Amino acid sequence: MREPVLDVRWRPDGALACAWVRIADGSWLGVEPAVARHASWGLSDRLWHARAAPGAARVPPEAVALTVFEALDWARIDRIPVLAEPARVPPGGGTAVLNLIATLAARQGTPALAYRGPYPGEQLFLALLEAFRYAPAGVEDPLAAFVAGALTWAPAPFEPRFVAEDLYVQRRGRIEKVVRRGVTYYRPDWQGVRRHAPRRVHDAPDGVRCGLWALGQSLEDHLLLSPDGDLVAALEPPARHAAARPASPAVWPGVVGIVAAQSAPPLAPFIRQLAAGLALEWGPVAGDLARLDGARARVDDRILAVLGAALAAAPGRAERAAIALAALAELAALVGDVLRARAQAALAALPLDAQAAALEAAADGGGAKTIAEAVGALLAEAA
Repeated sequence: MREPVLDVRWRPDGALACAWVRIADGSWLGVEPAVARHASWGLSDRLWHARAAPGAARVPPEAVALTVFEALDWARIDRIPVLAEPARVPPGGGTAVLNLIATLAARQGTPALAYRGPYPGEQLFLALLEAFRYAPAGVEDPLAAFVAGALTWAPAPFEPRFVAEDLYVQRRGRIEKVVRRGVTYYRPDWQGVRRHAPRRVHDAPDGVRCGLWALGQSLEDHLLLSPDGDLVAALEPPARHAAARPASPAVWPGVVGIVAAQSAPPLAPFIRQLAAGLALEWGPVAGDLARLDGARARVDDRILAVLGAALAAAPGRAERAAIALAALAELAALVGDVLRARAQAALAALPLDAQAAALEAAADGGGAKTIAEAVGALLAEAA
């Protein structure tokens, strides 16, 4: 019998009493409707976190209040709500709540929903792709269209499945996302959108494999699943014990510049400030491609080797520069979520007036030169 993943309770008048969704780490997020107010949009629903399934139409006493979001009429969902503090939501929690919205909207026959809140950036766009399909489908640059407010989102909920205590599989016609022991693997293609997927789900002759990729090449596989998501084998690559070595000092500022450029504008100065205390190094990373630990940001040294081989095969200078820029973007994808989460926490820790000033500050520009210098340094280091 499959583990429960959703518990929705309704009041006699048809309004939502509460809803709970299980997230990838096995804990639960709960929605308590219309119990708070927010200065920017008024009536709000509260989001709760509980370690165990609640099993009742109330919030258990051990649950922790996380944040609030724009209140919905859950019996007639008409929009994608604004979330107040994304950094307070556990990994995978945002997509789980979006999937709850998509599931109920699909049952209600809602053809499409829109997001009209602030900062419609890449992170929200990628999260929406997991539980919705954007329209119009043929738009040339869907992310730019989303930022401009020109997309709507048709509900297309995924099926979450807990295969084992430490293995979560997300399906929607195919396996799209897998989480094992805190590491998340994604498909690289979502409704025609290519996303950086260094921790990748991919089809293989013997099933569906999850592993580490760099610059389009597989480095190692960790899991073999059946197409339905059953675990066939856990693949344990041999441990690597090479010594770490520092990267060129110019590379890390370029990585940080890309992360800042891809983040909500108010986060950019916080990302730069936090990253200034870190030094990039190359070396083994057990079970992953990057780790931020203390004052070090370590990236798997095999990425540098793959980059070197790709540069050697490139026909000209322009092609080599493009490959190095792609590698820099992959490094940014590896560390970006951690840097953004730390930046969001730093912003949330400020007094309310300082938060308001940060949210109204002009966009942080001037990163192009830093990124170009990082590309040059990476070319020299990988040669």
